[in-house]
Amino acid sequence: MSHKIILDTDPGIDDAMAIFFAFQHPEIEVLGLTTVFGNVPVEMAAKNAITLCDLAGKDIPVCKGVGMPWVGPESSYAHFVHGDDGFGNINFPAAKGELDPRSSAQFIVDMARKYPGEITVVAIGPLGNLALALRLEPELPKLVKAVSIMGGSAFVRGNVTPVAEANIWNDAHAAEIVFGASWELNMFGLDVTNSCPFSPNFLKQLQQNNQKLGGFVHDAAQFYVEFYSQNREEDVCFFHDAMPIAHLVDPSLFELQTGHGRVSTDPLNRGQTSIALPNTTASPDWLNAELVNVATKVDNERLTKLYLDTYKL
Repeated sequence: MSHKIILDTDPGIDDAMAIFFAFQHPEIEVLGLTTVFGNVPVEMAAKNAITLCDLAGKDIPVCKGVGMPWVGPESSYAHFVHGDDGFGNINFPAAKGELDPRSSAQFIVDMARKYPGEITVVAIGPLGNLALALRLEPELPKLVKAVSIMGGSAFVRGNVTPVAEANIWNDAHAAEIVFGASWELNMFGLDVTNSCPFSPNFLKQLQQNNQKLGGFVHDAAQFYVEFYSQNREEDVCFFHDAMPIAHLVDPSLFELQTGHGRVSTDPLNRGQTSIALPNTTASPDWLNAELVNVATKVDNERLTKLYLDTYKL
């Protein structure tokens, strides 16, 4: 089976690993990269996406999207996680490609109209582009196959605040719009991504399997490992963003629970993703909320094998 996807991204080290994974897997057809602010400013996200396409030899559209949250001031950026360049400060030369003239949101709408019912939008950054696409085309939920996001924390602590994960926290109002749309929404948040740490040996294996793409991820991720290994006994890092793509390829890797989902836009709890599982509430405010499929478990061993095998295809 082949899956047509649009990757909405803010590259980002784990974004790079996920993008290369999608590029290399034979069952994934990436129609384009749409970029958004998040790990880095949107201008850098777009440049980084062009660089990743060039490195992988992929001639696909790259679009620049929203650079600000739906509500509020410009976001801070995760330079302390991904480096000043988004790639772990490895000073990799930027490619000189051209951006598609369309906005990220317009590209999503155009592709959904061109391939109705065929596209999964895989959003691995803040959700402003998807929220804007819904404003441009209110019928978008009927035109896409599904939306799979990396973001949120349903039943575990957040990583920016006690209740909020970074991608959702960065643009909570946009996330509430996306969660409120009537499409199939699959959420791969910290509940599952933090349960699967990767060791430096995994990075070495990626490099051995693919000197060009795996080597890039290996080098960029040294900064990433240093961040994640603070106050830990062993060196680790987390490739959050590849999980929604892995689910497309092999859903049996994951366990998901379905419930009614909401995103808080209250200042104190901004970005909190709450899920009301069946028979846990009688509140109409919750029962009328759209359903979200939340990944809660993953087979770490098989997932790791999938990543490594794909990088050597």
